[in-house]
Amino acid sequence: MEILGLAPTLFRTEMMTDTTIRRPVQWLSASATNVGMVRKINEDAVFSKPEINLWAVADGMGGHEAGNVASNMIVNILDDIEAKVNLDVFVSTIENKILDVNKRLLEYSEIMLDGRIVGSTVAILLIKGRVGVCLWAGDSRLYRHRNGGIKQMTVDHSHVAELLKQGAISIEEAENHPDANIITRAVGTCENLYVDIDVFDVNMGDTFLLCTDGLYNAVNEESIINCLQQDDDIETATNTLIETSLNNGASDNVSVVLVKGVRSTANQ
Repeated sequence: MEILGLAPTLFRTEMMTDTTIRRPVQWLSASATNVGMVRKINEDAVFSKPEINLWAVADGMGGHEAGNVASNMIVNILDDIEAKVNLDVFVSTIENKILDVNKRLLEYSEIMLDGRIVGSTVAILLIKGRVGVCLWAGDSRLYRHRNGGIKQMTVDHSHVAELLKQGAISIEEAENHPDANIITRAVGTCENLYVDIDVFDVNMGDTFLLCTDGLYNAVNEESIINCLQQDDDIETATNTLIETSLNNGASDNVSVVLVKGVRSTANQ
């Protein structure tokens, strides 16, 4: 059996201070991506720009390295973004960048792939002051860990999620549904892309997890909670989540970005 779990893991840790009137919060972040135990190519990509409190994961699709092109196109265009004073302008800038990638991927498909579908899911986290914003398309997810519990902040754009919403299947049936891999929205797959956006509060002590389906399909929420509660160091927690997914046979690429709010040590 070919062991792919030893493939190189991209890993980095950063920190950024976000000072508010009430109390200063320091946002620590760590990210990692791994090819997993089955795939030969890693079509995932992670993005971290802590100096403007912006993080993302992207899960490419299309095969033959086309998915890699799509996910990397997303993180590359996000890297061009600079901080905006106005939150509405900041969010609109991010959304417009994703829509631009959507257009580019459609053109790439026609020119380079004879119209074959190439695309990527994406989940983006922006923090400004005490406000968090998530933008997403597809089934890459954002979770918030707070006070010992975990909440999925995104809603999957998938066939199974639609069936759940309609009450056609139960949560238990959804876990092993044969159509679990069918997504209904992604960057690069249709001319008119709609990016979902949600706004929420962020507090010191919150930990946010951005991840691709390679993580949450291999590691359940209880295990995620245990990992986040046992490992105060987010670099260790990130590494543990990746290792747990690999130990559980990770059948897809696995990507994780953790962002944790702690009391700032600046000027102390």
